[in-house]
Amino acid sequence: MQTRQLGPLTVSAIGLGCMSMTPIYGEPDPAEAQATIHRAAERGVTLIDTADAYNFGANEELVGKAVSPIRDKVVLATKFGNIRLPDGAAEVNGKPDYVPQACDLSLKRLGVDHIDLYYAHRIDPNVPIEETVGAMARLVEAGKVRHLGLSEASVATLRRAHAVHPIAALQTEYSLWTRDPEDGLLEVCEELGIGFVAYSPLGRGFLTGTIDSLEALGAKDRRRDMPRFQGENLTHNLAMLETLREAATHQGYTPAQLAIAWLLSRKPFVVPLPGSKQRRWLDQNADAVTLSVPPAVLAKLDAAFAPGRTAGTRYPAAQMKRVGV
Repeated sequence: MQTRQLGPLTVSAIGLGCMSMTPIYGEPDPAEAQATIHRAAERGVTLIDTADAYNFGANEELVGKAVSPIRDKVVLATKFGNIRLPDGAAEVNGKPDYVPQACDLSLKRLGVDHIDLYYAHRIDPNVPIEETVGAMARLVEAGKVRHLGLSEASVATLRRAHAVHPIAALQTEYSLWTRDPEDGLLEVCEELGIGFVAYSPLGRGFLTGTIDSLEALGAKDRRRDMPRFQGENLTHNLAMLETLREAATHQGYTPAQLAIAWLLSRKPFVVPLPGSKQRRWLDQNADAVTLSVPPAVLAKLDAAFAPGRTAGTRYPAAQMKRVGV
């Protein structure tokens, strides 16, 4: 497995996102989910990513059990501050006194004595980022955390945070159908030596080419609430998808593999983080690292999925207010 740098932290060229290993996109098999984490370690996929918000901490517990026998083979990342409420709403908490509390709970659920990469999951607009990152830096001093990260931060916020303590990674949605990071975020990461972890690199499954209607998603699937998967937006986006399907077929790849290879070609510090709860998809994603895609094919994809062409926002309105802060 090839490696890339998230600041000073060396990780595999792609990671494994674990959010779907607990219920959010259907009902996963916990045993298969844990086996997928073990397969990742066997394949050299070292970056294992979870968050305390995923299924109210249950995701961290599952990941913790899986990584226990392979702790020395993985780079364990988790996040705090994006709080899911029982009624389905959410709030952001970046208060300095909350940061160590959240960290201690994550350490307990994960069953580890330190977290390799600890992110502020969302940026609290009511707390200066200097105060949040200052509290995170104290976790590094205490030996509970090795490296710091931010998720869905703006360029200005990232600069201010990095001035307080080195930020190893920015995690933000980035894929063929989400090109927002190309508007300044990638440039500032390159300037400051910050790695970029691209979550949802397969567009929450859309870029795999397996979702052709809203009915293809289960009744409790979170994607049903996302504008890009609804009505005329979905019809428009499916038409765009044909370019990816055709290019993948011509190259002998799957659409998912070509979408990951496209991301890997963007910048050498971009680390795609495809989520998977099954070994077969983990294997397919890991194989994408070795693909050599002709520049002409990459250019064709760039044009087909040009910034602004995707129809619909990536989250419902309430959630969109919590990104890019």
